Amino acid sequence: MSLPLHFLRPAAQGFAAGLLLTVAGCGGSSTPASETGNPAAVAPPAQNAPKTEALVREAVMADTAMAKRSARPAPLVAFAPTPAGEAYPQGYRDEQREQYQALADNPIHSVAEAPVSTFSADVDTGAYANVRRLLNQGRLPPEGAVRLEELVNYFPYDYALPTDGSPFGVTTELAPSPWNPHTRLLRIGIKASDRTVAELAPANLVFLVDVSGSMDRREGLPLVKSTLKLLVDQLREQDRISLVVYAGESRVVLEPTSGREKAKIRTAIDQLTAGGSTAGASGIELAYQMAQQAFIPKGINRILLSTDGDFNVGISDFDSLKQMAVDKRKTGVSLTTLGFGVDNYNEHLMEQLADAGDGNYAYIDNLREARKVLVDQLGSTLAVVAKNVKLQVEFNPAQVSEYRLLGYENRALKREDFSNDKVDAGEIGAGHTVTALYEIVPKGEKGWLEPLRYANPGAEASAKNGELAMLRVRYQLPEGGNSRLIERPILKGEAGKLSAASDDLRFAAAVAAFSQQLKDGRYTGDFSLKDTEALARGARGDDQFGLRSEFVQLVELAQSLRSSTASNQPPNDNRIE
Repeated sequence: MSLPLHFLRPAAQGFAAGLLLTVAGCGGSSTPASETGNPAAVAPPAQNAPKTEALVREAVMADTAMAKRSARPAPLVAFAPTPAGEAYPQGYRDEQREQYQALADNPIHSVAEAPVSTFSADVDTGAYANVRRLLNQGRLPPEGAVRLEELVNYFPYDYALPTDGSPFGVTTELAPSPWNPHTRLLRIGIKASDRTVAELAPANLVFLVDVSGSMDRREGLPLVKSTLKLLVDQLREQDRISLVVYAGESRVVLEPTSGREKAKIRTAIDQLTAGGSTAGASGIELAYQMAQQAFIPKGINRILLSTDGDFNVGISDFDSLKQMAVDKRKTGVSLTTLGFGVDNYNEHLMEQLADAGDGNYAYIDNLREARKVLVDQLGSTLAVVAKNVKLQVEFNPAQVSEYRLLGYENRALKREDFSNDKVDAGEIGAGHTVTALYEIVPKGEKGWLEPLRYANPGAEASAKNGELAMLRVRYQLPEGGNSRLIERPILKGEAGKLSAASDDLRFAAAVAAFSQQLKDGRYTGDFSLKDTEALARGARGDDQFGLRSEFVQLVELAQSLRSSTASNQPPNDNRIE
């Protein structure tokens, strides 16, 4: 069997290291490597350096030649497990290769210059579970891993249900900002009507599973198998399940099968083993073919991709993979991504593939999270109640001088995109909630921006003085057609004291503060992690599933890690680059 390129290079480099040790043994230190625990600690004598360098160069050249001869995808029989200790070259899993998208925070806007803010809805929650995983591993997350809106939207909130026949209800609330005495927090929440599993349309689901060598770890394929079996328990007779796997190449493990044949589906899942390179693109192509083969008109047609996103054979560049998902969504099949794995996790690809494929993204770090996504929130994960959902807020310059949207940096839309049905936006599933937070500067309060010397002297206050802003929500029904519009004025009201605000707003504010503090914290000022902990602890409310209490523990953990990093390690040693 030919090993993929990324396996061959470390192997050849290991051979080069062996040559170094051989040369070093000729007159070098007599201390055995087993005593030092670090073969690299055995340094070759200086007089052997030229010879050693020549040997290393020869080894690297051999590595390159070998890689070129062995670049073919491994055959499917490579799925058989490799004996312990041989699955990866030494040090392969120690290499940090996680990938995140670096995004600058949304800018501050002057209402006089840019009164309208437009963005796409986002119901993804993967960033929270991934940040939780990193903190529990004893590492502060890289800034790119922290998407504020996904942390805030991870938690359930008590929002009003729709009452006017639209797919979702709208809730707004205003309160003082906990970190800035001159600003206010405006919370906008929308909640879709819920559906039980029994109420869902028949589902045609394709389990697309990465069984490459990078998934051969406890957090990889074993967790995937346990996760998918949780979903199998929810299947009904009218549902159809297919199973496609990919490594060096892709193949169908289970043809479309009725949900009543649970034992057959579980057996197919149990037989999966990992090994080989990662031809993710061919797996996605085959999964779409299977979805079309079993397509259910007016049903749920969805691929659930379970992978670490570490594609290395075939199409592997980000733009091509994303464009593939964009093209395939036109077939009526959506793509949900379930992220697994550590060290080599490509979070950027997973989040954007789901966005391009009209699906949602979740990161599965344990079985509890798997149950949350695929059992407790199955209706939200599978059933779409509105698509291309866009939000737009127009601020009243007579009431608000400045604002900034917290999060949604990669969901920003142009103002003219709001009414253009050809511009893609987010999907909302049954029971989903979407929360957006704006930090606003009331008229007359000190803002972030310096006042303009030549402001328009003829500007008159708006006649709508009782309105803080106008909220517009545009959406399409799942079957398509022209978009529909919901408009709700947001009344000024009194912000009152933060302590008088709802538990939901105060808790969401704590999560927003934490997200900013994990990054540069430029807007949170002297508001500390300890303050965030206290705010969240006092806003847990009826914490039915213990999620808010868990968040408080994560804030405490971040405090400890930050203190340890600041006192004992150089800056950024605890971060993934």
